[in-house]
This record gives sequence, C-alpha cells and structure tokens, in this order.
Amino acid sequence: MLDQTLLLNTLSRFAQALPLSYDVEAMLSDLVDSVVGVLRLTGSGVTLASNGRLAFVTAAGSELEELERVQEQHQAGPCMDAFTSGDVVAVSDMATVVDRWPQYSEAAHRLGVTGVAGIPMRLADQSFGALDLYRREAGNWRDEELGAARVLADVATSYLVNASKVRQLAQLNEQLQHALDARVVIEQAKGIVANHNGVTVDEAYQQIRSHARSHNTTARTVAKAIVTVGLRV
Repeated sequence: MLDQTLLLNTLSRFAQALPLSYDVEAMLSDLVDSVVGVLRLTGSGVTLASNGRLAFVTAAGSELEELERVQEQHQAGPCMDAFTSGDVVAVSDMATVVDRWPQYSEAAHRLGVTGVAGIPMRLADQSFGALDLYRREAGNWRDEELGAARVLADVATSYLVNASKVRQLAQLNEQLQHALDARVVIEQAKGIVANHNGVTVDEAYQQIRSHARSHNTTARTVAKAIVTVGLRV
C-alpha cells in the first residue's frame, strides 16, 4: 500500500539534494530503501546497464541480493524485460511465470518472493537500467503503486544523468585549464625565442612549431623546454 505522505517527503528530499554533491551508489541505496518504505514492500533493487548488460548495483534486503544476482547472471527477469522494452513489467504471482524466467522464478520461490515488478529507468530513448520491486504476498499491483515507483525510478535516472553531466563538465574544465596553461607557456617561449633570435613573435612561434614537427613532439612540449631548461630553437 502506498504511503503518500512518505512519497511526498521522499521526493522533496531527493529534489533538494540533486544540486548538491553526492555519491551515486549511496543515492541508489537510499532510493531502494525509500521505495521499500513508500510502497511498504519486502524489498527493492537496482540494476544498471553496462555494455549492453544489466549489472546488480544495490538492494534493500540482503537476502534479495541473491535474486538480483541470479537475474544478472542469466540476464533474465523483470528488470531485464523492463530495461529492454521500456515498459513496466508487473507479476502478481511468480508461480504463473516459471517458464518465462526459470532460474529467477526458482530463486524467488526459495526466498519467498511472490509479487515482482520491474520499472524501467529511462530518459527519452536511452535506457539506464531498472528498478525491481519485491513483495511476499500475491496480488495485482495497483496503478498508484506502479505510478509512484515510476516517479522514483525517474528521480534515480535524473541523478544518474546529472552525475554524468557533472563528470563531463569536470573533464571539460580540466581540458580548458590544460589548454590555458599550454597557451601561457607557449606565449612565454615565443617571447624568449623572439628576443634570442631577433625575430618577430609570429616568426618565433613558427620556429617553435617547426622544431616540434622535426622532433615528433608538440609545440607545448618544446615551449616548456624553452622556458624551463633553456632549449634553443
């Protein structure tokens, strides 16, 4: 049964934390714990795509890690189907789908899991993984339960995309700083060469580039040698 108050509080908490620095694994662990509380489930888990395969990341309920790992090993189960189809895969009674996922169904029976649902984690046409829902009792999943689970899966997807963008921005900033540092060194080297060889700054730069080409290296490397160890070109 859906706890609407807890759902709203959870969404508010995740929304406030999104602009802050966070650890993705810790966020996903918090998510599955929150899903269990909001939907009053037996457990929940997350698998993420890696080179076209789903890999287990985290689960609420240590005994359910086995079920997640069976799904990862055989690449078969509700998460896999939700991931590939982009649709929610809801099973009210695992006894009715034994032929669909035999190894997964066997593990679910052994662990006492009866109801299972896989919620896709997608943004536009890109699939990131899936969120698994587990409960011990049989019965149809309510639309409000699956709707809330989709919202929480979307929240997790937003965190994943945001983390990717942050990493890309950090890499871009590093590349820009590297380029700026290189430009400073090259400008210093141009001045040294121009003064030593009695040429213009533009001619000095051409001499630096020519030296770099003839020695199969970069202009930045030559410039750094000019500035730091007195290389003459």
